[in-house]
Amino acid sequence: MNVKYGHTNIITKNWKKLAGFYELVFDCIPVPPERNQRGEWLDKGTGVLDAHLQGMHLRLPGYGDNGPTLEIYQYVTVINSEKNLPNKQGFGHIAFQVDKIDELLELAIKNGATKIGELSEHYVENVGLLKFIYIADPDGNIIELQSWS
Repeated sequence: MNVKYGHTNIITKNWKKLAGFYELVFDCIPVPPERNQRGEWLDKGTGVLDAHLQGMHLRLPGYGDNGPTLEIYQYVTVINSEKNLPNKQGFGHIAFQVDKIDELLELAIKNGATKIGELSEHYVENVGLLKFIYIADPDGNIIELQSWS
């Protein structure tokens, strides 16, 4: 059996706005076409009655034209749930490795991100110095920014 990672999905109320954040801050590249999907096949696969999805895939930085994507979608009907927390069971965060963490943090904040933690450093033996912080994108999804030296 051959297994290959494909994408990570984020559901939002405004896919174009959130996709724009990831394009601007993290240099993600749109992968056309824009999706506008509905039908019995989608209801069946998602388990959501009358599912209707709109959105796009964004190529993640650092892996070239065949790398994994971030799928930013919105359902026509989006339900609210409690705030995402770093220690909540289930999906925790996505992480981006950066060389200039201070500059990227500033850019993210200017574009609607918020700090969850504070910039922290820790030496990991035989690996190097880790500098990291957890932030939230404009929808509250948790992102780890990390830099190794």
